[in-house]
Amino acid sequence: MSTRWFGWLAAMAMALGGTTPARAGDRPNILWITVEDMSPDLGCYGDAYARTPNLDRFAREAVRYTRAFATAPVCSPARSCLITGLYATSLGTQRLRSAFPIPDWIHGFPSHLRQAGYYTANNVKTDYNTSAEPRLIRESWDACSPQADWRGRREGQPFFCVINLMTTHQSRTSVWSFEQFEREIGSQLRPEERHDPNRAPLPPFYPDTALARRTWARYHDCITLMDRQVGEILARLEQDGLAEDTIVFFFSDHGMGMPRGKRVLHDTGLRVPLLIRFPGKWSHLAPAAPGGALDRLVSFVDFPPTVLSLAGLEPPAVMQGRAFLGPHAGPPRRWVHGARDRVDEVYDVARSVRDGRWLYIRNFMPHLPWMQWERYSDQSDFRREFLRLAAEGRLTAAQMTYARAPRPIEELYDTANDPWQIRNLAGRPEHADRLAAMRAELRRWMRETRDLGLLPEAEVGELTAGTTPFEWARRQKLFPGEELLATAEAVGRPVEAAKWRGRLASPDPAVRYWAVMALAASPRPTAEIRSLLRDALRDEAASVRIVAAGAAWRAGLAEEARAVLARELEGHRPETVLLAARTLELLGEPTRPLRPAMDRVRRFAAAHENEHPCWMFVRFALEEALERLAAAAN
Repeated sequence: MSTRWFGWLAAMAMALGGTTPARAGDRPNILWITVEDMSPDLGCYGDAYARTPNLDRFAREAVRYTRAFATAPVCSPARSCLITGLYATSLGTQRLRSAFPIPDWIHGFPSHLRQAGYYTANNVKTDYNTSAEPRLIRESWDACSPQADWRGRREGQPFFCVINLMTTHQSRTSVWSFEQFEREIGSQLRPEERHDPNRAPLPPFYPDTALARRTWARYHDCITLMDRQVGEILARLEQDGLAEDTIVFFFSDHGMGMPRGKRVLHDTGLRVPLLIRFPGKWSHLAPAAPGGALDRLVSFVDFPPTVLSLAGLEPPAVMQGRAFLGPHAGPPRRWVHGARDRVDEVYDVARSVRDGRWLYIRNFMPHLPWMQWERYSDQSDFRREFLRLAAEGRLTAAQMTYARAPRPIEELYDTANDPWQIRNLAGRPEHADRLAAMRAELRRWMRETRDLGLLPEAEVGELTAGTTPFEWARRQKLFPGEELLATAEAVGRPVEAAKWRGRLASPDPAVRYWAVMALAASPRPTAEIRSLLRDALRDEAASVRIVAAGAAWRAGLAEEARAVLARELEGHRPETVLLAARTLELLGEPTRPLRPAMDRVRRFAAAHENEHPCWMFVRFALEEALERLAAAAN
């Protein structure tokens, strides 16, 4: 039966209030076991420190992918891509827990499986990063709860099921106190399952301290407990007599939730384990024999079309990835792409291009370090130690690749000879052609996918009013346009103030935003730069005014800047208030006169967190700012 005919039957059945019956014997069951915040730090990936007997055994029965990558180094943008098959940067969902809409005709990919007669279950995380999340949940899942699994289906009905495990999340591996970790994780492990900190093989970008070793051991303890939980899920599948009918995926939502893992575009932030087991019945769909390894590049944007293809369904044309398994599999891809944008209250824009060997990173805010202050992550004892050692000048060059500001505008790494991405080759003449090619590929991808990351978040709602960011970008003749790209690419380079006067007069608020960002990144503001900043304090766009205020305050225009930030801080649009709050957090001690207003807005934000996700991050920023002011006063 053709896919088109099957789709017509499914549509008719749904119109009549049911679904087309499908027998499990006709189509494979598909199970995703997903875990959080974990790089391929498993025994089956060559990690001798790991204790992962269940996944190592599973890998001997599965195909192991060695070059699988998330599209973002943090959860909700990655999950936005996984549920839709589109890049978060195309949808406008690339910032952590934002609430912009997506078109009604873009669906969660499990809805196509439901129409084809599959039972779909999600246990339990969604985090799809859009105001359309309730719709995506309704249309995607027959069951979505902490109890959901395949057992709710009709007899013989094929299923697609996601079971997500939180055990390796950043909260467990590094943010919780060691006391809480021992109560909730360590106490569940036998002595022989624990990892000895003295034997911890630290990455070269970590200082070799007792706290670093203890934290690395703790990360691996979490992985060991997660491994046991995966074994229990696989045993339940076997006990239910379904293992021989089910293709099982195991993967993480992005890289490790440790410093220089989650939130960065290096392999430690984007590369994930991916194991796929094909039972004998479905072995004809496998790309290699059990226990085999593949170095084919795969990206999260490929996962939804791949599942549909395995189920015999043709992926919708709107999906931006390509299936790598099943009858609709496409050719291997040459590149994978990654995007880092705002995470919590921390603003950043960076993009990456990766082929089988080389990694290119473009930092659009190079004046800021990868390791910025961050309320949530800085609860980690180890991260606070890392920040302190950096401030005291006690880190090596390799360790400063995470802590240094400014960071390079461009980064280029030979991952074959530099697997930890320590030696930046972007300035080497012998790599000039490769650098230019990867730079051109990034520009091509940003334009082809209509990357929305260069739009300032505080202006997105107004710019795209009456439509969605996705549809708005596709109505533009060229996006991002040459002037916008060129202006953003100039941040971190020497500033010719006269040149920026014209860009600060652009009718495009995004161009003006990046122009003022370039002024803010200048380490030595001249009199002309201060004049431009003073003018920008009166800009029509809130994001331009706020960035200008932060830079103007540092350049000696404190009184004028303070008035702007005080006004923007008490606004009503959470995206605007967040940018103002973060600006004040980074300014530190000079903001003391605004302390009463900051505390008032902090309390307002705490009371309204359920109304918009940005209010929580406003609270984060202002709590951190107020605590730092209090500490400085004592």
